[in-house]
Amino acid sequence: MTDKIVGGNEAPKPGRLVLLRHGQTAWSVSGQHTGRTDIPLTAAGEHQAIEAGIRLREAFPDGFAEGCVFASPLRRARQTAALAGYGSHQVLPFIAEWDYGRAEGRTRATVGELLGRTWDLWRDGTESLPPSMDADRVETLPDGTQVPVHNGKGETLDEVASRTRLAIREVVPLIEAGHDVLLVAHAHVLRILTTQWLGVDPSAARLLRLDTARYSVLSRYKGDNVIEQWNI
Repeated sequence: MTDKIVGGNEAPKPGRLVLLRHGQTAWSVSGQHTGRTDIPLTAAGEHQAIEAGIRLREAFPDGFAEGCVFASPLRRARQTAALAGYGSHQVLPFIAEWDYGRAEGRTRATVGELLGRTWDLWRDGTESLPPSMDADRVETLPDGTQVPVHNGKGETLDEVASRTRLAIREVVPLIEAGHDVLLVAHAHVLRILTTQWLGVDPSAARLLRLDTARYSVLSRYKGDNVIEQWNI
């Protein structure tokens, strides 16, 4: 096989970096910014996670070696990993979702109403939101579950990009050893991580659509870091 050492001299063929977004949540349906609020999957999201596991096993029949599956510490990502069949994953804090700060739990339209002007996360950033929007509150999900929401300073795009580079640094030795690595996390952080894999500006992440419970594959091709598949 090409990923094994031949004659003891050749390096193994690099593995691939597989990115899986968590399944549906109540806020992915409503469009509320869901960063560090620890909400669960919906029933539909649980089903999506199971289906994602089936697709991943078809695409990667050899699976992922021990120590090569990582999930965000947030519940929706860990649920997705477990339901997809990767319950023995490790938690990787670097791939927690973007801390949206004062936009957390609010839709883009709601933020605009509070500001009195249009607001765009990618264009304006969390840092454009004033301290007057700070709050600690409780939101009730459609199923009656109550979740605490914190609105504070949040993270800038560059801060998120910086920690995704740490995530990449964490898994690169596994990839270079020939292992495929699976990261189960969130739309924005995985899109930003992809820009850092490619070596482009993190703002380019806005151009990469990643739907719930869909996966993408990053790899190396002729010496370059590339996108091999997207939003599968």
